[in-house]
Amino acid sequence: MRYAHSASLRVALVSEHASPLAELGGPDAGGQNVYVAQLAHHLARRGHDVTVYTRRDGPDLPPEVTTPGRVKVVHVPAGPASRVPKDELITYMPEFGSYLARRWKSEPPDVVHAHFWMSGTAAMIGVRGLGVPVIQTFHALGTVKKRHQGAEDTSPPQRLAIEASIGNSCRRVLATCADEVSELAAMGVERDRVSVVPCGVDPRHFTPADGRARDTSGPRRLVAVGRLVRRKGFDRAIRALAEVPDAELLVAGGPPADLLFAEPEAERLRKVAEDHGVADRFTLLGSVPHGRMPALMSGADLVLSLPDYEPFGIVPIEAMACGTPVVATAVGGHLDTVVDGVTGALVPPAEGGGHDLAEVIRTLLDDPVRLARYGAAGRERVLAHYTWDRVADGVARVYSAVNATPSLSGVVR
Repeated sequence: MRYAHSASLRVALVSEHASPLAELGGPDAGGQNVYVAQLAHHLARRGHDVTVYTRRDGPDLPPEVTTPGRVKVVHVPAGPASRVPKDELITYMPEFGSYLARRWKSEPPDVVHAHFWMSGTAAMIGVRGLGVPVIQTFHALGTVKKRHQGAEDTSPPQRLAIEASIGNSCRRVLATCADEVSELAAMGVERDRVSVVPCGVDPRHFTPADGRARDTSGPRRLVAVGRLVRRKGFDRAIRALAEVPDAELLVAGGPPADLLFAEPEAERLRKVAEDHGVADRFTLLGSVPHGRMPALMSGADLVLSLPDYEPFGIVPIEAMACGTPVVATAVGGHLDTVVDGVTGALVPPAEGGGHDLAEVIRTLLDDPVRLARYGAAGRERVLAHYTWDRVADGVARVYSAVNATPSLSGVVR
C-alpha cells in the first residue's frame, strides 16, 4: 500500500472548461466550477497538494495562480486563448492532454480526477505510460442529454462512445447520485467500478436568514433558480401559478436584469405568464449575486426545482440549507436529496402537467406547520450528508483506495 488514508497525496484535478476561478453566471460557468473550487479548497485544507488544470481561455491569464487556500490553478494552453463554446472544445483535448503528459512526465501526480467527459480524454492522454490512476466525474452524461434534448443536443457526435470508453478505462467513476449509477450501468460500466459521493453546499453561507418569518399578509412567495434554459421547467411553474391564488413566483437566473430583454428564454417565459394571466405575479430577477442567494431562498415559502432532467441539482440542497422546503421533479439527484414527505415534495417530470403541481403547492402553502417541519428537516439533512467537508472526505477515501488497491470495488455512501 502506497498511502494510508490520512497520507498527503499529490492530486491533479482536470477541469477543461470549468475553472475554479471563473465568475459564475456565464453560459458554461455553474455547478461544475463550484464543485471543482470547493473540492480543491477542502482537499488542500486536509494537507493534500492540489493542482487544478483548466484551459487558458483569456489572453491576460497568467500561466499559474495560487489561491489563498493553497490551490494551484494552471491555465493550460490548448486552442485559442479566448472563450470557446463548451461543445467545441473536444478539438483541443489532444493538445490539452499532451501538455499534461509533458508536465507529469518528470513529476506525476498520485491521482488524477477528471471533471466532465472531455477532461477525461485529456487526463487519459496525460497519464499514458505512468500508471497513475484516473478518477472520472462526468457531472452530466451524454446519454441523458440526448434522451431529453434529441435533435437539439449540441454535443459532439462522438460523446457517447467516448464516455463509455472512459468509464471502462479509468480506475474509478465517481458518480454524484444513485440514478447516475444506473445510467452508467446502461452504458456498460460495471457497478463495482463506480463510487457515489454527492455534491455539496456551504451551510455557513446557505443558512436561514435572520428574521426569516415573513409578513403573512402579503402574497405567498415561490422561488425558482437556475439558468434560463427550457429544460429547467420554469414555464411549468408559471402554469401552476395560475392555479395558486395569492402567490407570486420569482425566478433568479440568466443575465443581469437590465439585459433580460435580449434573452429569448426570458421573453418566452414572459409570454407564458401573460397567456396564463399571471404576468402581475411573475418576476424575472435576472442573475442574483451569490451573496444574496441565501436571503432570497430563506424568504421563500417554497423553492421550486422543476427540470425535465438534472444530473444532480444543487438548488434543492441550497434551499434545504436555508431551511426552506422544496418541491422538485423526481429526476436524477433530486431522488437522493429531497425526501418526499420529509424535506419537501417530489412531483413527476413535466409531462405530469401543471395542475397536479399546483395542487401540491396549494396543499403545502395551506399547512404552515408542515412547511416549518420540512424546512427544519431539510437543514438537518444537509448538515448530515451534503456539506463540502463530507464531500471532500468521501472523495479523499476514493483517492486513497485507488492508490492502495487498484482492483477495489464498492460504493461510497
